[in-house]
Amino acid sequence: MPNDVAIIGVGQSAFVRNYEGSIRELAFEAYSEAMKDAGITNNDVDASMICSAPEYDQQRSPSSLIAEYLGLNPQPTFAIETVCSSSTTGIRVAYSLIKSGLHDVVVVLGFQKMSEISSADSQERMGRGADIMWESPFGTMMPANYAMHARAHFARYGSTEKDLALIRLKAAKYGALNEKAVYRKGLDLDQCLNADVVASPLKRFDCCANADGSSCLILASADKAKEISKKPVWIRGLGSATASLTMSGRDALDGLNCARVAAKQAYDMAGLSPQDIDVAEVHDCFTIAELMAYENLGFAEPGKGVELIQNGETYIGGKIPVNVDGGLLSKGHPIGATGGSQTRTIVLQLRGEAGDIQVPGAEIGLVHNIGGVGVYGNVIILGR
Repeated sequence: MPNDVAIIGVGQSAFVRNYEGSIRELAFEAYSEAMKDAGITNNDVDASMICSAPEYDQQRSPSSLIAEYLGLNPQPTFAIETVCSSSTTGIRVAYSLIKSGLHDVVVVLGFQKMSEISSADSQERMGRGADIMWESPFGTMMPANYAMHARAHFARYGSTEKDLALIRLKAAKYGALNEKAVYRKGLDLDQCLNADVVASPLKRFDCCANADGSSCLILASADKAKEISKKPVWIRGLGSATASLTMSGRDALDGLNCARVAAKQAYDMAGLSPQDIDVAEVHDCFTIAELMAYENLGFAEPGKGVELIQNGETYIGGKIPVNVDGGLLSKGHPIGATGGSQTRTIVLQLRGEAGDIQVPGAEIGLVHNIGGVGVYGNVIILGR
């Protein structure tokens, strides 16, 4: 696969529970860091993708507000939304615009200020992410939906609550090292297993938390990347798929088919296989989501994902390090910013700039970002 489009700059705000500033100020934190990292100015930017789930914003059409605040007018700006996978969808659109020749340098900025609305309102909006006629009126909130996935995996493969707790322990270990994460405290197994039940079998520590945050990526064409950047990270493969919105429309619940399809597309485009991946960021909104990702991405055979966490293979030094920045479980989940944060982590890994969580010699990285309850699936493979 030729190196046609590169990521030349990355940035991220701290993820917090209650950001005191406005959404434009929140967006600026990631943007200014990414622009400094890329070593460019606003005059170099041809277009911007502003990625968020708009129902959480008090401001209607926040993309235009943010583009104005960042000084990106009159360049075109585009609002991108596939809920939790919005910013990786933004990467896909930006990649396409660059490949088409329309633009050379594109900003992909994801943000969400979840605290703009109350927790009750937030839960109501999340519920409406399911079919509002046949599912959400019956209480199928995000934890309940993923609890059904967990029950299906347990029933088919014999995985257990302890296996999920082991995933949370890994997240806590690495989250403690991530200065931009919401939760930076270690946990022990008893704390995880004895925590309050949210939606059985998922307990408190099996679930990620809402957060406020922003992330930013600067994408450039090959010519521009080679001209501007001394450390470009190349997009090697892209995959994307959409599943049935209704859970009843899916063949099985022990995995996410959108992730399987997107992963195959990305591997095929890159000319690579799961065995070639040195480090991965997967969408661990719940512990069961990470377990399913091991199998959906081909890191383990169906039903064998538990062996990876049981044997420490998804830690640094293991067969396939996964979410060594703490994942969503420790970082928090600011919907529009999440995929960009995952991608930032992989870029830093491939540049050898990940500090205490560096995977030695990482050359190929993967990002797996899911929108809704397994509705939208994006997989991106990056190489240095």
